Amino acid sequence: MCHLSVEKILKAILSEKFKALPPYTHNLNRLIELGNIALPENYKAFIDKINLQSVPTRYPEDIRRLSKEFNKKIAEDYLKQSKGIIAWLKKNIPELKSKN
Repeated sequence: MCHLSVEKILKAILSEKFKALPPYTHNLNRLIELGNIALPENYKAFIDKINLQSVPTRYPEDIRRLSKEFNKKIAEDYLKQSKGIIAWLKKNIPELKSKN
């Protein structure tokens, strides 16, 4: 769900910025590029990581496999980093500042 929450806020930015529906993509890097968002370096590696894991976690058979690779500590770290990115976007992106 971390990927999905970041995806949705990026799509909200694009919708506000361009006054149009966002593109049909789950690629966070593409959404960041389209929004011309200069994300801090410390978030870029995490975006790359969750971008690769998003599709496999949408299907039950893959979730069972991945649940063996992800422990509570990793899940908490992903949640913390996702919240950090969302907070940064809300603070630094003009399209979201007026909506808070």
